[in-house]
Amino acid sequence: MHTHRFGLHPSWVIVLAGVCAALHVGKLPPALPVLQATLHISLVQAGFLLSAVQFAGMTLGLAVGLSADGLGLRRSMLAGLALLAVASICGGFAQEADSLLGLRALEGLGFLLVVMPAPALIRRTIDASQLSARMGWWGTYMPTGNAIALLTGPWVIAGLNWAAWWWLLGAVAALAFVAVWCCVPLVAAPAASSGGAAGLGWQKRLALTLQSPGPWLVALVFAAYSSQWLAVIGFLPTVYAQLGLSAGTGGVLSACVALANVSGNILAGRLLQRGWPAQRLLFTGFACMTLGAAGAYAVWQGQGLPTAMRFACVLMFSAVGGLIPATLFSCALRLAPNDATVSTTVGHMQQWSALGQFAGPPLVAWVAAAAGGWQWTWGVTAALSAAGAVLAHSIGRALRTQKDSDA
Repeated sequence: MHTHRFGLHPSWVIVLAGVCAALHVGKLPPALPVLQATLHISLVQAGFLLSAVQFAGMTLGLAVGLSADGLGLRRSMLAGLALLAVASICGGFAQEADSLLGLRALEGLGFLLVVMPAPALIRRTIDASQLSARMGWWGTYMPTGNAIALLTGPWVIAGLNWAAWWWLLGAVAALAFVAVWCCVPLVAAPAASSGGAAGLGWQKRLALTLQSPGPWLVALVFAAYSSQWLAVIGFLPTVYAQLGLSAGTGGVLSACVALANVSGNILAGRLLQRGWPAQRLLFTGFACMTLGAAGAYAVWQGQGLPTAMRFACVLMFSAVGGLIPATLFSCALRLAPNDATVSTTVGHMQQWSALGQFAGPPLVAWVAAAAGGWQWTWGVTAALSAAGAVLAHSIGRALRTQKDSDA
Protein backbone atom coordinates (compact mmCIF):
# COMPACT_ATOMS: atom_id res chain seq x y z
CA MET A 1 0.00 0.00 0.00
CA HIS A 2 2.90 2.37 0.74
CA THR A 3 4.50 2.26 -2.71
CA HIS A 4 3.07 1.97 -6.18
CA ARG A 5 4.13 0.27 -9.35
CA PHE A 6 4.98 3.69 -10.83
CA GLY A 7 7.57 4.18 -8.08
CA LEU A 8 5.88 7.25 -6.56
CA HIS A 9 4.93 7.13 -2.89
CA PRO A 10 1.23 8.00 -2.56
CA SER A 11 1.91 10.69 0.04
CA TRP A 12 4.07 12.66 -2.40
CA VAL A 13 1.36 12.45 -5.06
CA ILE A 14 -1.10 13.84 -2.48
CA VAL A 15 1.26 16.74 -1.73
CA LEU A 16 1.61 17.44 -5.47
CA ALA A 17 -2.18 17.39 -5.85
CA GLY A 18 -2.34 20.00 -3.10
CA VAL A 19 0.20 22.12 -4.97
CA CYS A 20 -1.97 21.81 -8.10
CA ALA A 21 -5.00 23.01 -6.14
CA ALA A 22 -3.01 25.94 -4.75
CA LEU A 23 -2.03 26.92 -8.30
CA HIS A 24 -5.66 27.84 -8.85
CA VAL A 25 -5.62 30.13 -5.82
CA GLY A 26 -2.36 31.72 -6.99
CA LYS A 27 -3.27 32.09 -10.65
CA LEU A 28 -5.31 35.27 -10.11
CA PRO A 29 -2.75 37.75 -8.66
CA PRO A 30 -0.53 37.91 -11.79
CA ALA A 31 -3.67 38.32 -13.93
CA LEU A 32 -5.23 41.09 -11.81
CA PRO A 33 -3.72 44.08 -13.66
CA VAL A 34 -4.87 42.63 -17.01
CA LEU A 35 -8.31 41.72 -15.67
CA GLN A 36 -8.76 45.20 -14.20
CA ALA A 37 -8.05 46.67 -17.62
CA THR A 38 -10.04 44.23 -19.75
CA LEU A 39 -13.04 43.51 -17.49
CA HIS A 40 -13.09 46.97 -15.82
CA ILE A 41 -13.11 45.73 -12.23
CA SER A 42 -12.43 47.94 -9.20
CA LEU A 43 -9.78 47.35 -6.53
CA VAL A 44 -12.36 46.07 -4.03
CA GLN A 45 -13.88 43.78 -6.71
CA ALA A 46 -10.35 42.48 -7.28
CA GLY A 47 -10.11 41.75 -3.56
CA PHE A 48 -13.28 39.67 -3.71
CA LEU A 49 -11.99 37.84 -6.80
CA LEU A 50 -8.85 36.99 -4.81
CA SER A 51 -10.88 35.65 -1.91
CA ALA A 52 -13.88 34.11 -3.72
CA VAL A 53 -11.94 30.87 -4.19
CA GLN A 54 -12.09 30.47 -0.40
CA PHE A 55 -15.89 30.81 -0.17
CA ALA A 56 -16.47 27.05 -0.26
CA GLY A 57 -13.90 26.44 2.44
CA MET A 58 -15.44 29.17 4.55
CA THR A 59 -18.91 27.60 4.36
CA LEU A 60 -18.23 23.88 3.91
CA GLY A 61 -14.87 23.14 5.55
CA LEU A 62 -16.30 21.61 8.71
CA ALA A 63 -18.96 19.67 6.80
CA VAL A 64 -16.42 18.12 4.44
CA GLY A 65 -14.20 17.27 7.40
CA LEU A 66 -17.10 15.51 9.08
CA SER A 67 -18.05 13.51 6.00
CA ALA A 68 -14.53 12.80 4.71
CA ASP A 69 -14.59 9.15 5.78
CA GLY A 70 -18.08 8.60 4.40
CA LEU A 71 -17.31 10.27 1.07
CA GLY A 72 -14.01 8.45 0.68
CA LEU A 73 -10.81 10.47 0.94
CA ARG A 74 -9.46 9.49 -2.46
CA ARG A 75 -12.83 9.99 -4.15
CA SER A 76 -13.10 13.48 -2.64
CA MET A 77 -9.67 14.42 -3.98
CA LEU A 78 -10.51 13.14 -7.46
CA ALA A 79 -13.80 15.05 -7.51
CA GLY A 80 -12.02 18.24 -6.48
CA LEU A 81 -9.39 17.96 -9.22
CA ALA A 82 -12.10 17.31 -11.82
CA LEU A 83 -14.04 20.37 -10.65
CA LEU A 84 -10.90 22.53 -10.76
CA ALA A 85 -10.19 21.39 -14.32
CA VAL A 86 -13.72 22.11 -15.59
CA ALA A 87 -14.16 25.44 -13.77
CA SER A 88 -10.77 26.73 -14.87
CA ILE A 89 -11.35 25.85 -18.52
CA CYS A 90 -14.79 27.49 -18.42
CA GLY A 91 -13.30 30.53 -16.65
CA GLY A 92 -11.09 31.19 -19.65
CA PHE A 93 -14.24 32.01 -21.62
CA ALA A 94 -15.58 34.51 -19.05
CA GLN A 95 -16.43 37.94 -20.44
CA GLU A 96 -17.38 39.78 -17.25
CA ALA A 97 -16.39 39.94 -13.59
CA ASP A 98 -19.61 38.31 -12.29
CA SER A 99 -19.23 35.09 -14.26
CA LEU A 100 -15.55 34.87 -13.34
CA LEU A 101 -16.50 35.39 -9.69
CA GLY A 102 -19.00 32.51 -9.81
CA LEU A 103 -16.47 30.18 -11.40
CA ARG A 104 -13.89 31.19 -8.79
CA ALA A 105 -16.37 30.05 -6.12
CA LEU A 106 -16.65 26.67 -7.90
CA GLU A 107 -12.88 26.47 -8.01
CA GLY A 108 -12.99 27.10 -4.27
CA LEU A 109 -15.15 24.02 -3.81
CA GLY A 110 -12.74 22.00 -5.93
CA PHE A 111 -9.80 23.32 -3.92
CA LEU A 112 -11.52 22.30 -0.69
CA LEU A 113 -12.33 18.80 -1.93
CA VAL A 114 -8.63 18.33 -2.77
CA VAL A 115 -6.94 19.74 0.32
CA MET A 116 -9.48 18.85 3.02
CA PRO A 117 -8.99 15.04 2.98
CA ALA A 118 -5.25 15.27 2.29
CA PRO A 119 -3.86 15.27 5.88
CA ALA A 120 -5.99 12.27 6.85
CA LEU A 121 -5.08 10.50 3.59
CA ILE A 122 -1.37 11.13 4.13
CA ARG A 123 -1.72 9.84 7.68
CA ARG A 124 -3.11 6.55 6.34
CA THR A 125 -0.46 6.05 3.64
CA ILE A 126 2.72 6.50 5.72
CA ASP A 127 4.19 5.09 8.92
CA ALA A 128 3.57 7.02 12.14
CA SER A 129 7.28 7.77 12.49
CA GLN A 130 7.20 9.78 9.25
CA LEU A 131 4.03 11.74 9.99
CA SER A 132 5.55 14.93 11.45
CA ALA A 133 8.05 15.31 8.63
CA ARG A 134 5.46 14.69 5.91
CA MET A 135 3.02 17.10 7.56
CA GLY A 136 5.76 19.74 7.32
CA TRP A 137 5.96 19.10 3.59
CA TRP A 138 2.18 19.16 3.30
CA GLY A 139 2.25 22.61 4.91
CA THR A 140 4.19 23.86 1.86
CA TYR A 141 1.46 23.11 -0.70
CA MET A 142 -0.05 26.61 -0.57
CA PRO A 143 3.13 28.72 -0.86
CA THR A 144 4.61 26.36 -3.47
CA GLY A 145 1.52 26.55 -5.67
CA ASN A 146 1.35 30.32 -5.24
CA ALA A 147 5.03 30.70 -6.10
CA ILE A 148 4.77 28.64 -9.29
CA ALA A 149 1.70 30.61 -10.36
CA LEU A 150 3.30 33.97 -9.60
CA LEU A 151 6.46 32.99 -11.48
CA THR A 152 4.92 31.48 -14.64
CA GLY A 153 1.65 33.41 -14.86
CA PRO A 154 3.06 36.75 -16.09
CA TRP A 155 4.98 35.04 -18.91
CA VAL A 156 1.98 33.00 -20.10
CA ILE A 157 -0.32 36.04 -19.91
CA ALA A 158 2.20 38.28 -21.72
CA GLY A 159 2.94 35.66 -24.38
CA LEU A 160 -0.68 34.61 -24.95
CA ASN A 161 -3.45 36.05 -22.75
CA TRP A 162 -5.11 35.54 -19.38
CA ALA A 163 -7.62 33.05 -20.81
CA ALA A 164 -4.80 30.76 -22.00
CA TRP A 165 -3.42 30.87 -18.44
CA TRP A 166 -6.79 29.63 -17.13
CA TRP A 167 -6.92 26.86 -19.77
CA LEU A 168 -3.35 25.74 -19.05
CA LEU A 169 -4.05 25.29 -15.34
CA GLY A 170 -7.26 23.44 -16.16
CA ALA A 171 -5.10 20.97 -18.09
CA VAL A 172 -2.69 20.70 -15.13
CA ALA A 173 -5.60 19.80 -12.84
CA ALA A 174 -6.65 17.10 -15.31
CA LEU A 175 -3.13 15.65 -15.24
CA ALA A 176 -3.17 15.69 -11.43
CA PHE A 177 -6.47 13.78 -11.56
CA VAL A 178 -4.76 11.05 -13.59
CA ALA A 179 -1.81 10.94 -11.17
CA VAL A 180 -4.04 10.52 -8.11
CA TRP A 181 -6.14 7.92 -9.91
CA CYS A 182 -3.04 5.88 -10.81
CA CYS A 183 -0.83 6.33 -7.75
CA VAL A 184 -2.99 6.84 -4.65
CA PRO A 185 -4.56 3.60 -3.37
CA LEU A 186 -7.92 3.13 -1.72
CA VAL A 187 -7.27 3.16 2.03
CA ALA A 188 -9.55 1.87 4.73
CA ALA A 189 -10.75 4.06 7.59
CA PRO A 190 -9.38 3.27 11.06
CA ALA A 191 -11.39 0.64 12.86
CA ALA A 192 -13.87 1.66 15.54
CA SER A 193 -11.91 -0.30 18.14
CA SER A 194 -8.86 1.89 17.55
CA GLY A 195 -10.77 5.10 17.98
CA GLY A 196 -11.58 5.62 14.33
CA ALA A 197 -14.36 7.74 12.98
CA ALA A 198 -16.50 4.67 12.50
CA GLY A 199 -16.87 4.45 16.26
CA LEU A 200 -18.67 7.78 16.56
CA GLY A 201 -21.60 9.21 14.65
CA TRP A 202 -21.10 12.54 12.92
CA GLN A 203 -23.23 14.34 15.48
CA LYS A 204 -20.99 13.16 18.34
CA ARG A 205 -17.82 14.03 16.41
CA LEU A 206 -19.18 17.49 15.64
CA ALA A 207 -20.23 18.13 19.23
CA LEU A 208 -16.94 16.84 20.64
CA THR A 209 -14.91 19.01 18.27
CA LEU A 210 -16.90 22.21 18.82
CA GLN A 211 -17.01 21.75 22.59
CA SER A 212 -13.23 21.32 22.88
CA PRO A 213 -10.92 24.36 23.09
CA GLY A 214 -8.06 22.85 21.05
CA PRO A 215 -9.80 22.86 17.64
CA TRP A 216 -10.99 26.44 18.20
CA LEU A 217 -7.52 27.66 19.13
CA VAL A 218 -5.75 26.22 16.08
CA ALA A 219 -8.58 27.37 13.80
CA LEU A 220 -8.57 30.97 15.01
CA VAL A 221 -4.77 31.24 14.89
CA PHE A 222 -4.81 29.90 11.34
CA ALA A 223 -7.37 32.56 10.42
CA ALA A 224 -5.16 35.29 11.90
CA TYR A 225 -2.24 34.00 9.82
CA SER A 226 -3.93 33.16 6.51
CA SER A 227 -5.89 36.40 6.23
CA GLN A 228 -2.79 38.59 6.27
CA TRP A 229 -0.57 36.23 4.24
CA LEU A 230 -2.95 35.97 1.27
CA ALA A 231 -3.75 39.70 1.39
CA VAL A 232 -0.09 40.74 1.29
CA ILE A 233 1.02 38.10 -1.25
CA GLY A 234 -2.10 38.47 -3.39
CA PHE A 235 -1.62 42.19 -3.99
CA LEU A 236 2.17 42.10 -4.44
CA PRO A 237 2.03 42.05 -8.28
CA THR A 238 -0.31 45.06 -8.16
CA VAL A 239 1.97 46.90 -5.72
CA TYR A 240 5.04 46.17 -7.84
CA ALA A 241 3.22 47.36 -10.97
CA GLN A 242 2.43 50.65 -9.19
CA LEU A 243 6.13 50.96 -8.29
CA GLY A 244 6.92 50.81 -12.02
CA LEU A 245 8.23 47.24 -12.23
CA SER A 246 7.39 45.09 -15.24
CA ALA A 247 4.90 42.23 -14.93
CA GLY A 248 7.67 39.66 -15.35
CA THR A 249 9.90 41.24 -12.71
CA GLY A 250 6.98 41.65 -10.30
CA GLY A 251 6.06 38.01 -10.85
CA VAL A 252 9.58 36.80 -10.09
CA LEU A 253 9.80 38.90 -6.92
CA SER A 254 6.34 37.77 -5.78
CA ALA A 255 7.23 34.14 -6.46
CA CYS A 256 10.38 34.48 -4.36
CA VAL A 257 8.30 35.83 -1.49
CA ALA A 258 5.86 32.92 -1.73
CA LEU A 259 8.68 30.36 -2.00
CA ALA A 260 10.32 31.79 1.11
CA ASN A 261 7.25 30.60 3.01
CA VAL A 262 8.13 27.01 2.06
CA SER A 263 11.43 27.24 3.95
CA GLY A 264 9.61 28.35 7.09
CA ASN A 265 7.24 25.38 6.93
CA ILE A 266 10.05 22.86 6.53
CA LEU A 267 12.12 24.53 9.26
CA ALA A 268 9.16 24.42 11.65
CA GLY A 269 8.82 20.67 11.16
CA ARG A 270 12.48 20.14 11.99
CA LEU A 271 12.42 22.44 15.01
CA LEU A 272 9.31 20.72 16.38
CA GLN A 273 11.07 17.36 16.04
CA ARG A 274 14.00 18.79 18.01
CA GLY A 275 11.67 19.79 20.82
CA TRP A 276 11.03 23.47 20.18
CA PRO A 277 7.75 24.55 21.83
CA ALA A 278 4.95 25.31 19.38
CA GLN A 279 4.20 28.54 21.25
CA ARG A 280 7.71 29.88 20.62
CA LEU A 281 7.47 29.17 16.89
CA LEU A 282 4.07 30.87 16.67
CA PHE A 283 5.27 33.95 18.59
CA THR A 284 8.34 34.22 16.34
CA GLY A 285 6.25 33.92 13.20
CA PHE A 286 3.72 36.60 14.16
CA ALA A 287 6.38 39.03 15.42
CA CYS A 288 8.33 38.84 12.17
CA MET A 289 5.17 39.17 10.07
CA THR A 290 4.41 42.44 11.87
CA LEU A 291 7.95 43.78 11.45
CA GLY A 292 8.11 42.65 7.83
CA ALA A 293 4.81 44.27 6.87
CA ALA A 294 5.77 47.51 8.64
CA GLY A 295 9.05 47.69 6.75
CA ALA A 296 7.41 46.86 3.43
CA TYR A 297 4.46 49.25 3.58
CA ALA A 298 4.80 51.89 6.29
CA VAL A 299 5.54 55.45 5.23
CA TRP A 300 7.49 57.94 7.40
CA GLN A 301 7.40 61.64 6.52
CA GLY A 302 5.86 60.84 3.16
CA GLN A 303 8.50 58.32 2.19
CA GLY A 304 8.88 54.55 2.50
CA LEU A 305 11.95 52.35 2.45
CA PRO A 306 13.82 51.78 -0.83
CA THR A 307 12.33 49.05 -3.02
CA ALA A 308 15.17 46.62 -2.27
CA MET A 309 14.67 46.97 1.48
CA ARG A 310 10.90 46.66 1.09
CA PHE A 311 11.46 43.41 -0.76
CA ALA A 312 13.74 42.14 2.03
CA CYS A 313 11.06 42.98 4.60
CA VAL A 314 8.25 41.21 2.75
CA LEU A 315 10.62 38.25 2.24
CA MET A 316 11.02 38.05 6.03
CA PHE A 317 7.24 38.43 6.43
CA SER A 318 6.68 35.29 4.35
CA ALA A 319 9.71 33.19 5.35
CA VAL A 320 9.45 33.47 9.13
CA GLY A 321 5.66 33.55 8.92
CA GLY A 322 5.98 30.09 7.33
CA LEU A 323 6.73 28.73 10.81
CA ILE A 324 3.04 29.17 11.63
CA PRO A 325 1.08 26.82 9.27
CA ALA A 326 3.34 23.79 9.74
CA THR A 327 3.23 24.31 13.52
CA LEU A 328 -0.56 24.54 13.45
CA PHE A 329 -0.92 21.32 11.40
CA SER A 330 1.15 19.56 14.07
CA CYS A 331 -0.91 21.16 16.87
CA ALA A 332 -4.17 20.15 15.18
CA LEU A 333 -3.19 16.48 15.26
CA ARG A 334 -2.25 16.80 18.96
CA LEU A 335 -5.16 18.95 20.13
CA ALA A 336 -7.96 17.05 18.35
CA PRO A 337 -10.23 15.62 21.09
CA ASN A 338 -9.42 12.06 19.93
CA ASP A 339 -8.41 10.06 16.86
CA ALA A 340 -12.00 10.02 15.62
CA THR A 341 -12.06 13.80 15.34
CA VAL A 342 -8.79 14.51 13.52
CA SER A 343 -10.46 15.06 10.13
CA THR A 344 -13.15 17.17 11.76
CA THR A 345 -10.56 19.26 13.58
CA VAL A 346 -8.61 19.79 10.36
CA GLY A 347 -11.90 20.70 8.66
CA HIS A 348 -12.65 23.25 11.36
CA MET A 349 -9.16 24.71 10.93
CA GLN A 350 -9.59 24.80 7.14
CA GLN A 351 -12.92 26.59 7.49
CA TRP A 352 -11.47 29.36 9.64
CA SER A 353 -8.37 29.58 7.44
CA ALA A 354 -10.68 30.07 4.46
CA LEU A 355 -12.67 32.69 6.36
CA GLY A 356 -9.45 34.57 7.01
CA GLN A 357 -8.41 34.31 3.37
CA PHE A 358 -11.87 35.45 2.29
CA ALA A 359 -11.91 38.50 4.57
CA GLY A 360 -8.24 39.52 4.44
CA PRO A 361 -7.82 40.76 0.83
CA PRO A 362 -11.01 42.89 0.73
CA LEU A 363 -10.12 44.34 4.15
CA VAL A 364 -6.62 45.32 3.02
CA ALA A 365 -8.02 46.63 -0.29
CA TRP A 366 -10.62 48.71 1.59
CA VAL A 367 -7.96 50.20 3.89
CA ALA A 368 -5.74 50.93 0.87
CA ALA A 369 -8.59 52.56 -1.03
CA ALA A 370 -9.59 54.67 2.01
CA ALA A 371 -5.99 55.72 2.71
CA GLY A 372 -5.16 56.40 -0.93
CA GLY A 373 -2.28 53.91 -0.87
CA TRP A 374 -0.83 50.81 0.80
CA GLN A 375 0.87 52.61 3.69
CA TRP A 376 -1.55 51.34 6.37
CA THR A 377 -1.46 47.68 5.29
CA TRP A 378 0.98 47.00 8.12
CA GLY A 379 -1.60 48.20 10.66
CA VAL A 380 -4.01 45.46 9.56
CA THR A 381 -1.30 42.78 9.79
CA ALA A 382 -0.12 44.04 13.19
CA ALA A 383 -3.64 43.79 14.64
CA LEU A 384 -4.09 40.26 13.25
CA SER A 385 -0.65 39.19 14.53
CA ALA A 386 -1.42 40.52 18.01
CA ALA A 387 -4.63 38.46 18.10
CA GLY A 388 -2.73 35.41 16.85
CA ALA A 389 -0.05 35.80 19.51
CA VAL A 390 -2.62 35.96 22.33
CA LEU A 391 -4.25 32.77 21.03
CA ALA A 392 -0.83 31.12 20.57
CA HIS A 393 -0.22 31.61 24.29
CA SER A 394 -3.39 29.61 24.96
CA ILE A 395 -2.22 26.89 22.56
CA GLY A 396 1.04 26.59 24.48
CA ARG A 397 -0.86 26.28 27.73
CA ALA A 398 -3.18 23.60 26.26
CA LEU A 399 -0.23 21.57 24.97
CA ARG A 400 1.52 21.76 28.34
CA THR A 401 -1.67 20.65 30.11
CA GLN A 402 -2.02 17.74 27.68
CA LYS A 403 1.63 16.73 28.18
CA ASP A 404 1.21 16.79 31.96
CA SER A 405 -1.95 14.65 31.79
CA ASP A 406 -0.25 12.16 29.44
CA ALA A 407 2.66 11.91 31.86
